[in-house]
Amino acid sequence: MVVVALGSALVVAAFVALPLLMMLGHGRRHLDRAAAVGDGLLGTVWVLFVWTLLGLLLRLALSLAGIGSAARISAIVTLIVVAALLVWGYTEAMRIPRIKNVDVVIPRLGKGLDGLRVVAITDTHFGPINRTKWSHGVADAVNGLDADILCHVGDIADGTAVQRAAMAAPLATMRARFARVYVTGNHEYFSEAQGWLEHMDHLGWDVLHNRHTVVERAGDRLVVAGIDDATAKSSGVSGHGANLAAALAGTDPDLPVFLLAHQPKQIGGAVSAGVDLQISGHTHGGQIWPFNYLVRLDQPVVHGLSKHGERTQLYTSRGSGFWGPPFRVFAPSEITVLTLRSA
Repeated sequence: MVVVALGSALVVAAFVALPLLMMLGHGRRHLDRAAAVGDGLLGTVWVLFVWTLLGLLLRLALSLAGIGSAARISAIVTLIVVAALLVWGYTEAMRIPRIKNVDVVIPRLGKGLDGLRVVAITDTHFGPINRTKWSHGVADAVNGLDADILCHVGDIADGTAVQRAAMAAPLATMRARFARVYVTGNHEYFSEAQGWLEHMDHLGWDVLHNRHTVVERAGDRLVVAGIDDATAKSSGVSGHGANLAAALAGTDPDLPVFLLAHQPKQIGGAVSAGVDLQISGHTHGGQIWPFNYLVRLDQPVVHGLSKHGERTQLYTSRGSGFWGPPFRVFAPSEITVLTLRSA
């Protein structure tokens, strides 16, 4: 009875505390400590909810098998699994992302660009937990990858450029041979998007705000274009809104196009425009299983390389950081290395 009473009290306390912490942390006051605790509690509740449901299935199976103490056994197993997943998930979220190597064949790519290395980070989400050390570690990892083109595909932070300047500072030290390019994600539009564009420009990145640049090697050229996030127009931020036509204006139609667009669902416009390869983030690979199935309701792809239309390919990264709950469960973070190959 004592255990039941204690458990009930904890559930009630969490039920009351969670909305209050989220309001204080992510509302007008933006209290980082409240946000960190609230996010952690949110992730814990989600994992506990999912595995409690699975525990009930275990209990049913044990009962049908005639095993005594089915309720006790399933409860103990559930608590052990939840605790293990939370510890492992936290470790996965806080680690330097693994390197994900992917070869992408682009038929229109010139021979002079064969082997071009595109390194991508996305969804760093610098936020209420101070991850300055993590950011330096990511910069060191990126600088060991010999990038020709370096991309940040949006969702730099949860907070303004002023608030997260220390965590974003290592972005200035990241190196690439030909270009360092950046586009906005949806979270920039919660936190002064124009300020982030100006800050990334200050850090030496080429901000592809519905525009493009051209990379040339050994006489062959690649158009590298970028568009604003899908939410930019509805955000009300003046001068923002995804505009692929503007991004590709003045380009040679015979050149291959590599497009940065934060959300995979922006692939429709890329297909219509004849883009050869789009890179996106946003999904986090679901971040905490089984949230990936819910992500799939909003996005055409959760992670990986996919084909769309006759020409266009899409690579969707699981992201380099995490949003909100500091956990990654069955959805590891990544720094992506796309090696472009001519046909």
